[in-house]
Amino acid sequence: MIEIHPDARISKLADIEDSVRGTRIVIGALSSIDSFVKFKPAGGSGDVVIGERTTINSGCVLYTGNGIRIGNDVAIAANCTFAPVNHAYLDKSRLINQQGFLPSKGGIVIEDDVWIGANCVILDGAVLRQGCVIGAGSVVRSEVPAFSINVGVPLRRVGWRE
Repeated sequence: MIEIHPDARISKLADIEDSVRGTRIVIGALSSIDSFVKFKPAGGSGDVVIGERTTINSGCVLYTGNGIRIGNDVAIAANCTFAPVNHAYLDKSRLINQQGFLPSKGGIVIEDDVWIGANCVILDGAVLRQGCVIGAGSVVRSEVPAFSINVGVPLRRVGWRE
């Protein structure tokens, strides 16, 4: 269920796990996956689909969860985590690791021409619209407007691309 375009560049040190539940991982033409990037089918049955000319730098982790769609010409800096899944934890009579997962908030959608700085965390339900910028160390859990510049925890808009 791993589909890598012949023109994609995948480091020999990247770790792309195949799914036992049928989750697809698709990497488009001229996209680049750096060393120590981890694709982990876990927490759901969503696909990870990466467009063309997208770069994912070293140390990023992408869980399949409820799915991740990354567009074309996206730049993702080092050590980002993509977690399109939500653990259940409210029932104190059961161990957290036995409670499973909450319903999907829609997975993660990243449109074209987005830049995500180092050490960001992108959560289930995040929608990064075309051309937006996410500053290093930010946490994203909802929709981010097109061509906006955003930073922090909690995420806040600090400007617009001109």
